[in-house]
Amino acid sequence: MSWLTILRKRDNFRSAFARFDIEAVAAFGAQDRERLMNDAGIVRNAAKIDATLRNARAIADLREWRGEGVFDALVWSHAPELRRERPASSTEVPAVTDESKALAKRLKGLGLAFVGPTTAYAAMQAMGLVDDHIVGCHRAS
Repeated sequence: MSWLTILRKRDNFRSAFARFDIEAVAAFGAQDRERLMNDAGIVRNAAKIDATLRNARAIADLREWRGEGVFDALVWSHAPELRRERPASSTEVPAVTDESKALAKRLKGLGLAFVGPTTAYAAMQAMGLVDDHIVGCHRAS
């Protein structure tokens, strides 16, 4: 699965998954699952859809048990302590780090699925825990 495929379908995903509202997705039932499986605008992979619903329920349960903001704190607790040197090229950007391995392990321990270290690292990039902008990139901070 390519990220470009996902990006091209992102508006469809937002719509299909209640604008990514965790509580709403956690409440999805069998009819919602069937609707998602029939939605040509998203990736219709049963294992991934089931994992998304499972993950939403796990995060909703965590919030209920520990309170609002607990998931954010958990993720940010895996941010690297030291900022790495800015990569000179895309070949220097890692797919996995010790921190992403630890985060993936913790998420799996909470009952989440499809959250291996590569996915965890991509999430860390998207959330700003790591900055892998290449030297000279106009987005580099």
